[in-house]
Amino acid sequence: MLRIINGKVYDPVNRIHGEIRDICIRDQKIVEGPLPPETEIIDAKGCVVMPGGVEIHSHVAGAKVNNGRMLCPEDSADHFRAHTEILRSGCNGVVPTTFLTGYEYARLGYTTLFEAAVPPLKARHAHEELRDTPILDTGCYTVMGNNYLVMKALNEPDEISRREKLMGVVAWLLESTRGYAVKIVNPGGVENWKWNRGLVDLDTPVPPFDVTPRMIMTGLARTAYELKLPHPIHLHTNHLGEPGNMAYTLETMKALSGSRAHFTHLQFHSYDKSKRGGFASGAVAIAEYFNNHPEFTCDAGLIVFGPTMTMTADAPMEFSLHQMKGGKWSNLDIEMETGSGVVPIKYQPDSLVNAVQWCLGLELMLLINDPWRVFLSTDHPNAGPFTSYPLLIKLLMDRDFRMSWYEMLHPKVKEYTCLHDLTREYSLEEIAIVTRSGPARALGLKNRGHLGAGAYADVAIYPFFDDKQKMFSSASYLIKDGRVVVRDGAIKESFSGRALGLELPVKGELAGDLKEYFEQYSTVAFSNYRVEEEYTPRPELIRCG
Repeated sequence: MLRIINGKVYDPVNRIHGEIRDICIRDQKIVEGPLPPETEIIDAKGCVVMPGGVEIHSHVAGAKVNNGRMLCPEDSADHFRAHTEILRSGCNGVVPTTFLTGYEYARLGYTTLFEAAVPPLKARHAHEELRDTPILDTGCYTVMGNNYLVMKALNEPDEISRREKLMGVVAWLLESTRGYAVKIVNPGGVENWKWNRGLVDLDTPVPPFDVTPRMIMTGLARTAYELKLPHPIHLHTNHLGEPGNMAYTLETMKALSGSRAHFTHLQFHSYDKSKRGGFASGAVAIAEYFNNHPEFTCDAGLIVFGPTMTMTADAPMEFSLHQMKGGKWSNLDIEMETGSGVVPIKYQPDSLVNAVQWCLGLELMLLINDPWRVFLSTDHPNAGPFTSYPLLIKLLMDRDFRMSWYEMLHPKVKEYTCLHDLTREYSLEEIAIVTRSGPARALGLKNRGHLGAGAYADVAIYPFFDDKQKMFSSASYLIKDGRVVVRDGAIKESFSGRALGLELPVKGELAGDLKEYFEQYSTVAFSNYRVEEEYTPRPELIRCG
């Protein structure tokens, strides 16, 4: 049992905005109290108390992440940490190893983490790494936007048969991979690239079944709704990183209007085109449309200056980036399911393109008026490492600080962005929303992201400083499941978190059709495809609906 006293509590779900309150913990849950006199007490006087952080979009486990670690061994060598009596050894570069990922997220006050893109054939490996990531409760999203079986189901001529087969395929993939949500990456575009064809638009027929990106996105969005998944489609749209792609993003939003959808790393999809064909910010138009559609959520994908590693299932985009930048490149094709690419890059303030990107991400977070629908992310490690969150929080909360950075950017950036006109500053309550309460709600996690009775005892306590970067750089305490795992910024206890999955309303009854397919085409036997229970030893299944 544990009681936190004298802290200034920020719990947006329960409408507590900086009030001095006690937090009582018993049996890994938050309770109303009272607690017996012998209860351990943490005096949080002068501190801010929030729910544990919830990371909705990060790349921390699986094939492409390991490729990223191998691609730049010099980065790992420069950031090696030896083991201690409590902590395992690891490397903490821009792509930390599993143990360091858990430790660093915990130090920042996070308790829940989702890996944003897992190909079905690589799910077993991803779960191994997530199990190896200490302290945090973890889950993953299953990639389906270029999956052969998904496109085959969408090719059914009869609408009723098409919907039934697609629901069966999606349910079977989620069940087999122990995934939490439907991830879509460059729908149809990755498959089109494999056939040596060009870029796709919403209605471009994609071989081998001539389905279109519009069919893939709307079909999977409808299926996620019919399955009553707690989180909607997690969508990485086509044309990532291209000048002028905001027009395509707006058309995609219109195609999905009325359907729940989460748009990933929206900064990378919100570029206008300058008169000379270069990059300009399209944040105003994107935010205006987004603000008028409450069915949508997004994470921002904020840029951090410095070296990092781009990695995504959007293999053609990574190939284009490699051609533009030169240097190292890794590509992986997961047979008839998806692809992936890895390219190390460096974001620089004196680069006009990078300066526009840096401004644009902040503009989106400042222009989208509902903090419950836009969440802090760097698309780790694509736009920068998650360890940069304290810096990004200060940029959102302190306009003068933001403008001091703005003055260091390429001198022409003002012509192509509107950041200099924005005066909004985030409050502590809004920071609590975009880093924990909002993501928890978007993920359908009713027992996380708040400090009400019945919630898991996941609590972050931060020392109050006027300098918000310093304040959020290291939690004074992190309580996970009622256990103190961080004290004064140091890890005091390490254990395995829960594996978050789904309790689906229907099963994917496709064994007859799939066995023949696997026998003819797959290198993996049908009986070996499913991820066994042993890979998620502490499961927590979230009921759909």
